[in-house]
Amino acid sequence: MKKIENAELLYKAVLALETKKECEKFFEDLFTVTELIEISQRLEVAKMLRKQCVYSDIVSKTGASTATISRVNRCLNYGADGYRIALERIEEDE
Repeated sequence: MKKIENAELLYKAVLALETKKECEKFFEDLFTVTELIEISQRLEVAKMLRKQCVYSDIVSKTGASTATISRVNRCLNYGADGYRIALERIEEDE
């Protein structure tokens, strides 16, 4: 991945948060409502793809475009494993 300027500070900030409430406050300040909806939608899409849901069901449940679903699917198959790591840890905690 291309080095993103100031990304290190972002990563440190996220890792410094200790509670769900702190995450909510930080993300509310950091993202617009639309950005947060889009990011959350991608995570839901990734979760559904990992469960082998078909695109039409994902579109229906999440409202995501097929282009977004394809992009997330590409990340799941050929990406840096970020979705997989996060979703597996969430599943372990549930």
